[in-house]
Amino acid sequence: MKILLIEDEKKVASFIKKGLEEEFFIVDAAFDGKQGFQFATVENYDVIISDIMLPYIDGITLTHLLREKKITTPILLLTVKDAVKDKVAGLDAGADDYLTKPFAFEELLARVRALARRNENTLSPVLQAADLQLDQKTHKVLRGEKEILLTQKEYAILELLLLNKNSIVSRTKLMENIYEYHFDTGSNVIEVYINKLRAKIETGFQQQLIYTIRGSGYMIKEPSE
Repeated sequence: MKILLIEDEKKVASFIKKGLEEEFFIVDAAFDGKQGFQFATVENYDVIISDIMLPYIDGITLTHLLREKKITTPILLLTVKDAVKDKVAGLDAGADDYLTKPFAFEELLARVRALARRNENTLSPVLQAADLQLDQKTHKVLRGEKEILLTQKEYAILELLLLNKNSIVSRTKLMENIYEYHFDTGSNVIEVYINKLRAKIETGFQQQLIYTIRGSGYMIKEPSE
């Protein structure tokens, strides 16, 4: 799951980003409204978290602009303001939720998860192919009875492949959806992670699950009976 965080206070941004990454989210951080608008109109995100008091474009105006662009990604606004009129202004602009600073990270996390659930396309939190299971709530991955321990990036790649089971996921889409905004398109990082995933979920098992589609990308294929 990919989050866009727009926060000009870098210490606050670092704290939130680190906490979300520990919960297996992929997080892009922007430090002003212009940069946030650029990120939001170029990349696809599951949730946008934006401070209201931002340089160049404030959070409420940014929300207006994104909704005008028909970007429907759930938006959570953060601010030190707690007056009812400020909350109303944010929600009227098209925001989905509002959280006043200071806040407990657990509350932020709960609100992000609630917004993400609204945006989900899958009915079940458990993704499966053959005897491989990935639980999106607990982040637990099993192959048969064996628990597979994955890094954050390995998990994100596997999740995206399972969400698109039996369909090709391009290398570019993998880069865009599981890696941070600034990446080297000439890097072989995806190939490295795919090889690590194969070693973890296929070694010792008879059925191959991850397939390379030359010139196109990768696929998790449900074995035929």
